[in-house]
Amino acid sequence: MNPYIPNQNPRYVIIDYRASEEILNYLRKLNIQPIKTIKCTDLQEPVDGHPDMVIHPIDFETFIVAPNVYDYYRNVLDHKGIKVIKGGKTLSRNYPEDIAYNVARIGRYAVHNTQHTDQLLKYYLEEAGIELIHVNQGYTKCSVATISENKTLTSDFLIHETLISYNIESMYIDPKIVRLEGYNYGFIGGCTGLINDKIFLSTGKIFDENISFSLKEFVQSSGYVYDEASNQQITDLGTLIPII
Repeated sequence: MNPYIPNQNPRYVIIDYRASEEILNYLRKLNIQPIKTIKCTDLQEPVDGHPDMVIHPIDFETFIVAPNVYDYYRNVLDHKGIKVIKGGKTLSRNYPEDIAYNVARIGRYAVHNTQHTDQLLKYYLEEAGIELIHVNQGYTKCSVATISENKTLTSDFLIHETLISYNIESMYIDPKIVRLEGYNYGFIGGCTGLINDKIFLSTGKIFDENISFSLKEFVQSSGYVYDEASNQQITDLGTLIPII
């Protein structure tokens, strides 16, 4: 089961510690309690609070967490029904030493630069029957938003082409529409995703009307409501991680 496709309203969601009150209040109105990330000081500042940089959920009950922040998440997730496993790779500031857990999931596939995937994470994925697809991009979870078991958005064109070659329906989104403080732009996977079994959520607004219309149509064709958590420009906060 893909941990980024919730089958009900989650109890909690792990979200960047810098998320605005507008976004946090949106989640609370859905009866989802936000759990703020801890700053990972070993990463570049723009992504040091992104959940998908330090956590990979194997499923809804088992999370692999970077050693850098393991103690924090073990304590926070204790008694929430989550098994927290310390990953083998300690992250550091510069690429590719920061990508070990940033793995995209689509259907029975995990997509990543497999030369740099954390070995323990790779073991658990393979044990779960997940097939790894190698791509050169390291920030694959940042770059991919899963809509269904066979449908995605991606802001990386080479990932887009790879997914299509695996008969996965993919829509390419220009990353320049996404704001990420400290960089020229962010990635679509870090600012959109399924928040429950009904809503595909964006952190904000897409100001390019053509892209906005096409993206909404693509999402709605899968039976989800497209919604925006804020009135600000769509911003990369790292993928939200639901806890069912």
